[in-house]
Parts: sequence; C-alpha cells; structure tokens
Amino acid sequence: MGFITGSENQNEHVHGNDKSGAGSKLLFITLLNLAISVVQIFGALISNSLSLLSDSFHNLGDTTTLFIAYLAGKKSRIAPDHHKTFGYRRIEILAALFNGIVLVAICVFLFYEAVRRFLAPEPVLSKIMLPVALLGFLVNFGSMLVLYRGQKENINIKAAYLHLLADSLTSVAVIAGSVLMLLYGTWWIDPLISIVVSMFIIYKTWDIIKETVDILMQASPSEVNINQVKKSLEDIGEINNIHHVHIWKLDDSLIHFEAHISLKRNMNMMEMMECKKRVEDKLKTGFGIAHTTLQFEFECCPEDNLIVKDN
Repeated sequence: MGFITGSENQNEHVHGNDKSGAGSKLLFITLLNLAISVVQIFGALISNSLSLLSDSFHNLGDTTTLFIAYLAGKKSRIAPDHHKTFGYRRIEILAALFNGIVLVAICVFLFYEAVRRFLAPEPVLSKIMLPVALLGFLVNFGSMLVLYRGQKENINIKAAYLHLLADSLTSVAVIAGSVLMLLYGTWWIDPLISIVVSMFIIYKTWDIIKETVDILMQASPSEVNINQVKKSLEDIGEINNIHHVHIWKLDDSLIHFEAHISLKRNMNMMEMMECKKRVEDKLKTGFGIAHTTLQFEFECCPEDNLIVKDN
C-alpha cells in the first residue's frame, strides 16, 4: 500500500510581494551607476588614466548585471503556470550565477591590466583623476548601503551587492593610486592595489557561484543534515523507516522535501493524516522545511535505502 500526500506553506510563495522594495532599489542603483560610469569614462579620457578607464568599464559592466538582477527579480515573482509549475523563482539563481561569473571575469581582466601596468607604467593627470574616482566611490558606497539589508535575504541581491563592493574597492584603489601618484609619482602602487582587490573579490564571489551551482544541481542544503532528518522522523512512534529522501532548494530560501515513509502498521486514512501532520510539524520547526511531498507505505517498498539508487 502506498499513499502520496503533499503540503506547502503558501506564505512562502507570495511571488507578487517585493519585500523591502528590492526591485525599486535595484532599478534606482542601476540608473545611478549608469550615470557615474559615463562621468568616469569622460574623466578617464581627459586625465589619460587607464586605471580610471578600467574602473569606468567595470562600473558599466556592473550596471548591466544590476539591470539583469532587477529584471530577474521582477520575473521571479510571476506566478506558476501549466508550463512552469514551480514558477520562475530560479531566474534569480541564474542571474546570480551569471553575475558571479562576470565579476570573476572582470577581476581577471583587472589583474591582467595591473600586471601590464607594472611592466609599462604611464603618468596620468592625477588632479582630474582623483575627484572623479572619489565621486565613483561615494556613489558605489551609497548604493551598497541601500542594498545592505536585502543582500542578507536574497542571493540575487547579494550578487549585486558584491558587484558594488568590487566597484567600491576598485575606486579605493584608484583613489589611493591617484593620491600617491600626485604626491610622489609612485606609479606601481595603483596596479599593486588592483591585484589585491581582484584576489579579494574572486575569493568572496566564489561562495556565490558555489551556492548557485548547488541550488541548480538540487544538492541538499548545507544547513540541513539528511541523517538528522531521518532520525528525527523515525522517532515518531508510527513510523518504521524513512527512505528515498530528496531535499533541495527551489531558490536561496525555499526548501523542498520528499520521502517514502514506511509505517509500522496498516493505518486508516484518519490515522495517516495525523501521522502526516506530525511529520510536517517536525520538518518545519526542526529544519525550516515548509514544502513536503510524502509517500506513505506499508510493507510494499522492497528498498529502504536513505538515498534511492537507480540501476
């Protein structure tokens, strides 16, 4: 005998509710970064500053990825349909992965440019370079503050936040380099700082890339121990065994759980629903799992492995 049942906390699927106004914040920051990128490009051309030009293109590239993040956030709130029954929430995951890869690519480019400048340093008009770099830093830092709270709750916002962090640190490097060049003519300081910044951003971005790949591969969330889940559910008196378990994330917050539950005795429907309620309560309170698909069984499943192994 087998019986499949599912449950879902509908509050987890309010696609139309943009909590904390993340979408409007992203759009505002996108337009702000576009404006500062244009200013930096003109400033770089006038001052003959390659590092400032690199920073401006860095900002311009991040403007594109911020706009993609904004569009992804809007698309992810579209309700499920007959074609995409899970909805569009994973668009944010794809956007975060894309943003992470682009950010690493930008850092690799900056690293290359820094090495090149070590080999062939070029003087620049620091008096023009410095105020433009300061303006870029203030805009990026202010944008980071706007997204600071949201980046703790949403992986797409976190990716955008890291882009702005990269922009801010790059602006610091440009500012420090321009000051030192203005005072001492030490051209090698700028590429040195750029190398350090690039390595730091790649290190921070790797976590984003790893997390998004794990979600897309439907890996078990790191915060949920599958063996602890099995032990906790098998402590329920009516349950003999939990097997064929799948735990995965739909996005960076919503965890899904499905499993076969072997019962100790043949239950009627009312008793089975009471057992189901106890399972759901344990999963929600103990592991933060709100969406479940459970298959109840009694002496009918030949395999009782925790993880199903297809031949």
